[in-house]
Amino acid sequence: LLHMEDRLHERVIGQEEAIVAISDAVRRSRAGLQDPKRPMGSFIFLGPTGVGKTELAKALAEYLFDDEQNMVRIDMSEFQEKHTVSRLIGAPPGYVGYDEGGQLTEAVRRRPFRVILLDEIEKAHPDVFNILLQIMEDGRLTDGQGRTVDFSNTLVIMTSNLGTAEASRRPVGFVTEKRESESARLRSSVDDALHRAFRPEFLNRIDEIIVFDALSSEQIHKIVELMIGEVEERLAEHGVSIELTPEAKDWLADKGFDPTYGARPLRRAIQRYVENPLSKQIISGDFKNGDVISVDATDDGLTFTKTDAPVPATVEV
Repeated sequence: LLHMEDRLHERVIGQEEAIVAISDAVRRSRAGLQDPKRPMGSFIFLGPTGVGKTELAKALAEYLFDDEQNMVRIDMSEFQEKHTVSRLIGAPPGYVGYDEGGQLTEAVRRRPFRVILLDEIEKAHPDVFNILLQIMEDGRLTDGQGRTVDFSNTLVIMTSNLGTAEASRRPVGFVTEKRESESARLRSSVDDALHRAFRPEFLNRIDEIIVFDALSSEQIHKIVELMIGEVEERLAEHGVSIELTPEAKDWLADKGFDPTYGARPLRRAIQRYVENPLSKQIISGDFKNGDVISVDATDDGLTFTKTDAPVPATVEV
């Protein structure tokens, strides 16, 4: 746990404040300084789309519970109407869906050690916040079937884009200059929107309210390297390796970044411009086991060239 930040940074680029705040909260819980009846931590992640909010939640599930599948993700836009709220904890006896259990309570009842990710929390019906207050205050809920569900081993993360629309009217996103002033404006805009949207008693129960910064050019390039590393690992299983030139990485960073969606389109860009052409050439036999493929960028796009594999050095005895 002392090196938790380093482990999380293996998956999440930048966002130092968010990673430090989360790591501190987990250490407090593991050291016994957190109220044992409450969740391990409760957070609101705010900021633009595609800057790492969901990726950090997945990284936490993998780090804390050995598997990113130990995260339950719930889209709160599906709980905007009053009658939908009961789906979180399950319908009471005599109502449709009583046997199914609640979407939230059943997930935690079956796997008590979980990261709970509540996406777009600002869209939830006001009654949802009464449920969340009970989780954050008492660490438990009673489901529709009368069973008590323990949330003390969960980490509750809520995400929101509140305030980012106003901030995006200014040049926020691929920030390279005046980064500190833009970050301060983003935080001010988000903070104002947050306090307009949520009741003070709800915000006071949150352990940390964390604003994610827009991504810099350098961070986008690091994300390209991270995602290309995943492609390299998959290719290595088939005996093929690839090497991208700096120009190819620049090209992908430019194609994969969007001021509105952050780095989210980057994975699609790598699939479209790297994985799709490679898969065709591997299947056609152009590239095979043992090949080293050099990827470069030209005015027309990316090129894929087979290069000679390095000859292992021999040592005379």
